Amino acid sequence: MFVSASTRCFAEMDFWQALDQITDLEFDRVEIWLDEAGALKPSFVAANSEEFVARMRDRTRLSPIALTLADDVDSPTFAALCRVAKALRISQIVVPSSPLGTPFNLEIDRLRGLTSTAMANGVRVGLKTQAGRLSGDAHTAVELCQAVDKLGLAFDPSYFLDPKIVDSVMDLVAPYTLHTHLRDSTVSQVQVQVGLGEVDYSKLIGLLESERYARALSIEILPEPAELERRPLELRKLRMLLESLL
Repeated sequence: MFVSASTRCFAEMDFWQALDQITDLEFDRVEIWLDEAGALKPSFVAANSEEFVARMRDRTRLSPIALTLADDVDSPTFAALCRVAKALRISQIVVPSSPLGTPFNLEIDRLRGLTSTAMANGVRVGLKTQAGRLSGDAHTAVELCQAVDKLGLAFDPSYFLDPKIVDSVMDLVAPYTLHTHLRDSTVSQVQVQVGLGEVDYSKLIGLLESERYARALSIEILPEPAELERRPLELRKLRMLLESLL
């Protein structure tokens, strides 16, 4: 297991400046956030894939460990992103699940198409657990993994902190987890200052270790509720906390 940071933590900055910021905070691995409304658009990366790969290799010492999509993309764009991931030796692409109300069978068909494209390039697909979407229910998320061969979860514990379910959810999702998104949270607030939250990192890491998880503990500080000036400190504190548990 290792600690990484997502460029989403500095979503309002230029992508390359965000990489510099993460480097300055003494990370050596990075998760690349792709958002059509953000600093790095999936359509741009797909259309300029060779240039992007070359610049990543030349511009930063950070090792990219995941591509994460803010929203669904069309099939040609996704296929191009899979080729980018392969070229950069990235092992997974994280995708959002469909909104609540989407028929289960339609979601299975969509995810089977994505995993087929990704696996052709040696890349796994991780389904982000997220409130307001099908994966916001842990049992549904696991059922999707069981129905779609090679599909895993990008587990975000911030949405499952209700004391009545938190332990059972962690036990349920650990065998299917291939990526994580971490920040400090409470039942009522998806993000709070590090040290004021209720996420049991020690239990999560222990469960992942029992499943021989050897992937990222990726810090994803949401930019909306956190002032830009405070984010570097929050990343540094959470990095040190996670590293102390490994």
